[in-house]
Amino acid sequence: MVLPLALAQFIASYAATNMNVAISDIAKDLQTTVAGLQTAITLFTLTMASLMIPGSKLTDIWGRKRCFSLGLGVYGVGALIAAVAPSLLVMTVGYSVLEGIGSALMIPPIYILVTVLFPDVATRARYFGVISGAAGLGAAAGPLIGGLVTTTLGWRSSFVLQVLVVATIIVLARSLPDPRPEGPAPRFDLVGAVLSAAGLFFVVFGILLTRTYGWLGSREDFTVGNTVVIPKGGVSPIWIFIALGALILLWFFLHLRATERAGREPLLHLRLFRNRTANLGLGTQTIQWLVLQGSFFVISVFIQEVRGFSAIATGLLLTPATLGILVSSGAAERLAQRRPQRWLVVAGFVLTSLGMVLLIALVREHSAVWTFVPGLLLIGLGVGVMLTSSVNIVQSSFPDADQGDISGLSRSVSNLGSSFGTALVGSVLVAAGSLPGNSAFGAAQGVLLGFSLVGLVLGVLIPGQHGLRARL
Repeated sequence: MVLPLALAQFIASYAATNMNVAISDIAKDLQTTVAGLQTAITLFTLTMASLMIPGSKLTDIWGRKRCFSLGLGVYGVGALIAAVAPSLLVMTVGYSVLEGIGSALMIPPIYILVTVLFPDVATRARYFGVISGAAGLGAAAGPLIGGLVTTTLGWRSSFVLQVLVVATIIVLARSLPDPRPEGPAPRFDLVGAVLSAAGLFFVVFGILLTRTYGWLGSREDFTVGNTVVIPKGGVSPIWIFIALGALILLWFFLHLRATERAGREPLLHLRLFRNRTANLGLGTQTIQWLVLQGSFFVISVFIQEVRGFSAIATGLLLTPATLGILVSSGAAERLAQRRPQRWLVVAGFVLTSLGMVLLIALVREHSAVWTFVPGLLLIGLGVGVMLTSSVNIVQSSFPDADQGDISGLSRSVSNLGSSFGTALVGSVLVAAGSLPGNSAFGAAQGVLLGFSLVGLVLGVLIPGQHGLRARL
């Protein structure tokens, strides 16, 4: 029963990371630019992140299984269009728009179905472990699988592979149960959906622009048309977009409050933000994805740009982290039976922090390959343990009636963490690029280590297991 859910999470995570290794081949084939393809990848992330909350709300209106199946269908059509695309525009419609919309529809039901079908924390931990392992495997193995497929069969085959996997999931998903929420289906808050999507779009867009303009002083002229709005060296234009997104999100929260006071159904209930356990769990979840994606990004850049490794070799070198995620995710149920969820989060951050310390201490510009292994393995083990536990803490903090809301919110903060992680370390690498040897790598890993320690503190503050069980 969990297999189609895990496969869907795997393919969504794979789609977010495999494109990077095929950019040059696609640009040559479609006679476009690398910048254009990077824009398409960015748009995929923006579409998925912006629509996750509205997509999750639709599970309460259309049903969990129906929303999951519809998302798979939209995703599959998008992958098929991208596979046969004759131009960048067509590929953007298929990959960036349709796959992004499909992901926003199919990912929230994955976590909702596990939560409502399995009432006890330990059993949920087992299946959340399977799904977290699939998410980590897709993210980590995306460059390796994408590199192998692109090198041997061509970049279009990577999209064909996604179509085949989606078709398999659709067949497997026919046997999934379809527990519907109690009571009448709520109305869809269209204004709230537009505000949440627009706010998240501009925040994530601003974060992603740090790769071009940096965080503080703008590294390039910011132009609108042919007019230079902010010259090179001025305040980075990313803050325009982040501030605009923050203002729209403030408007969104004011709209939610007004909607609730009027007795209407909001897109999100404000009570979700009053649960201390869930808030801390969302905080650890955000930092976990920030650390995971940030680490994979900085290590990939280092071993390709400094060490000269190919895309395939890069994927192979990240294998210890992938194995660590799979091992610790697979042990999630046994760990949940023996230890409180919050201490698993704490242990995960401890392991991850130790792994980062080992990478900083052992890895050098010309060090042996084995110097990467201990740190990557510990990072993988730590992330696998705490991803499962944080999801379990957040989802289990609310009754079935709120699962549609909290699932979308949970997936949104995960996307924010992933986007912020890669943008942050990318900026650090650029800022420290003039430093000798592996100093830029060490600086970026040091920043991620600092965030990991913040996550450790948040994990310690999560209430004890009895508090979690009382909410089930």
